[in-house]
Amino acid sequence: MATNKKYDELADAIIPLVGGKDNIKFLAHCVTRLRFNVKDKSLIQVEAIEGLKGVVGSRWSGDQFQIIIGQHVGDVYKIVCEKIDYTPANTISSEINVKQEMKKGFTITKVFDAISGCMTPLIPLLIGGGMLKAILLILQQMSLITPENPTYIVLSFVGDSAFYFLPVFVGAMGARKFGANMVYGMLIGASLVHPQFMELVSNETPLSVFNLPIPPIPYSNSIIPMILSTFILSYVEKYVTKYTPKVLQSMLVPVLTLLIMIPLTFCLLAPIGAIAGTYLASVISWLYETTGFLAVGLTCAIYVLLCLTGMHTALLPVGITMLTTVWYEPLLTTAAVIYTINQGIVSLVVAVKSKDTEERSTAITCTITALVAGISEPALFGFTLKNKRLLICSMIGCFFGGVYAGLTHVYSYAITGTVGLLVFPGYVGPNAMNLINGAIALAISCAVTFVLGMIFGFKETDSEGNRTKLHKKEKKVEVA
Repeated sequence: MATNKKYDELADAIIPLVGGKDNIKFLAHCVTRLRFNVKDKSLIQVEAIEGLKGVVGSRWSGDQFQIIIGQHVGDVYKIVCEKIDYTPANTISSEINVKQEMKKGFTITKVFDAISGCMTPLIPLLIGGGMLKAILLILQQMSLITPENPTYIVLSFVGDSAFYFLPVFVGAMGARKFGANMVYGMLIGASLVHPQFMELVSNETPLSVFNLPIPPIPYSNSIIPMILSTFILSYVEKYVTKYTPKVLQSMLVPVLTLLIMIPLTFCLLAPIGAIAGTYLASVISWLYETTGFLAVGLTCAIYVLLCLTGMHTALLPVGITMLTTVWYEPLLTTAAVIYTINQGIVSLVVAVKSKDTEERSTAITCTITALVAGISEPALFGFTLKNKRLLICSMIGCFFGGVYAGLTHVYSYAITGTVGLLVFPGYVGPNAMNLINGAIALAISCAVTFVLGMIFGFKETDSEGNRTKLHKKEKKVEVA
């Protein structure tokens, strides 16, 4: 009850500081952040929001304002939704129309936002499927189950389904993101993995629609084809609806939309997306094989910058494409794990060296959150970004850990849903040393970050500066 009251008070404080209920156009949340799209940006009181107890920090990502809450963001999100009468059912009509935003100016940030909007809601699905496969692999290696076991068979095809039917799931989320009808997106995605179509493709049977040839490409496990298709679907549905008499819309809009989208998807959009996905995986493989340990080290070092720009979420399709094409991922997951754990080490340095009781308590909490829950934002915004020396120390530590991971060819074999210490089941694979080398890489990065942080990264004057900033924020919140 006390916890609910705390979140309730935080929600009450946030709503007026983002301009009130009428200023909110779209509201969502990810693992740690509340994400607002608003009508009038000038109404958002950034300093007052950052001074609220329970708020780690805030940032703008393009036209979206993000409030970093931490692992309890889902609880705060639900309460905010209740207070402003906003429910997930309203999301389709309330979602910022990406097409309209593009008209205001095309930016790479908007592309990242579009991709992450299609993929972020699917993370629980990918976690479930990935962890099922990882658990079965562990049980099989421990000789506790065999592939012929009925339980193994059922859990295996359920785990595979999360990836095999990705076009259907991406079709739903992509349609929602771009403002189209979700059922059209799901139907188009389902048609790409229909058993008859897949059989014809595997047999290399010539196919065409309206005399337009259909390339014989399999689309199971694919992502980019449906992101492209649902983006175009949003335009097609809009214009079909606009030019169809209202009395006939319920009948004609579905069939006309599909008649237009079928040749567009099968003959053009899906093949382009599939080729792009294949080349993307090839580029990553080439980069890894050519530069090896250096590529992994540099990716680990700059991963903090990817998180700040939002690119880490937009890169999710890259990792999934690797997992579904070559069945391992050598770069992004390892970088995410090393970066996240090292944010916990940064907080640990502060906890050890700071003489301020409140700051030490906060640092310990941030350490546990990063190491156990795999959530880096509290440490990142609470300590790392406020101290450039700690930021540099952590980047150096991540680089050396990444170099070792690259030299020993550490691979991730599943999406585990966490990039904390509980990630290791995802590193269990055919090579028993993969898990051990992954642990060694992490230990190296943590040791380097901790030693550098203790020697160069933190001084007690940093605590005094943070206390002064905190005092100023508290005054501003009281005045507000």
